[in-house]
Amino acid sequence: MNFYTNTHPYYCGIDLHTRLLYVCIIDNENNVLVHEKISDSPEQLIQLLTPYLGSVVVGVECMHCWYWVSDFCEQHNIDFILGHALYMKAIHAGKTKNDRIDALKIAKLMRGGNFPLAHAYPKEHRSIRDALRRRTHIMRMSAQLKAHVSSTVGQYNLPAPETRLNLQNSPARQHMHHFFPDEAVQKSMDLNLNIIDTMVHEIYKIEHYVKLKAQINKGSDFHILRSFPGIGKILALTILYEVGDIQRFPRVQQFASYARLVKCKAESAGKSYGTQGNKIGNAHLKWAFSEAAVLYLKGNDKAKRYLETLQKRMSKAKALSALAHKIGRCVYFMLKNQQVFNEDKFLNG
Repeated sequence: MNFYTNTHPYYCGIDLHTRLLYVCIIDNENNVLVHEKISDSPEQLIQLLTPYLGSVVVGVECMHCWYWVSDFCEQHNIDFILGHALYMKAIHAGKTKNDRIDALKIAKLMRGGNFPLAHAYPKEHRSIRDALRRRTHIMRMSAQLKAHVSSTVGQYNLPAPETRLNLQNSPARQHMHHFFPDEAVQKSMDLNLNIIDTMVHEIYKIEHYVKLKAQINKGSDFHILRSFPGIGKILALTILYEVGDIQRFPRVQQFASYARLVKCKAESAGKSYGTQGNKIGNAHLKWAFSEAAVLYLKGNDKAKRYLETLQKRMSKAKALSALAHKIGRCVYFMLKNQQVFNEDKFLNG
């Protein structure tokens, strides 16, 4: 975890909510200069900050409505930092907790150099990343509907369909519209199938739009990622827009930690207490590299032999996790050095 250690004459902590803000400004001597509740109005916020412009840093906890505050600070050339929600335990502890106390604690965390930093994703690519995340969410919902149709076939002891019912197989879905003899069951399944058809149509539109944007803004990185066998269009887009700028990771270890590819030991007085922090990091990158590890093994004898070598020292599940970790490190250096995939170097390195 990185902490914000820069010093400023003034520190502004904001307890952020959807429709209101609680603003606290303190100075280097820990004197409270402003402690007010305002609405979510840029005009009221700039009115409070105007006497301190050029000497103040604004910090908020990472939640769903931080975008506008970040854009507001960028517009007015104000230093802005985003706090990691899982690490800001100081504002959640205490006998009494309210918005006024939280805003003061945020300001004091910044002043004391204990403000845990999260990445404030750049404005120009933020909406594309969110659209891609929404596509993943809808894709999983459609997969659940497909699984319900398949389980209903077994529930009524009917023969399995001749063709596999997957999201891309439109003829198979059409066949399922006349598959169940019971009219009520068929109506229920038609509801699922019609929703799946709509979802698939909309998913393709989002994929096409995001791919065009990626080829314009990140064309070189996109084609470098596609050179890795197992990283297709969706995984490449996910990695690109979740990572953002690869240069924000000075070391490969930081990238692996951010992508949840490593586990951190918990130790005290020479004793090990297992691991912790497994859920801290980017879940979308964890999913992408785990999928890439499985897809890399398909039809690849060299990769399968490498996995067998790993399985001599660990279980299959851990071997797959180790392979995903290795792919993550490989992707880091591919993007950092702008080089396409080299399988011999990957397997022998």
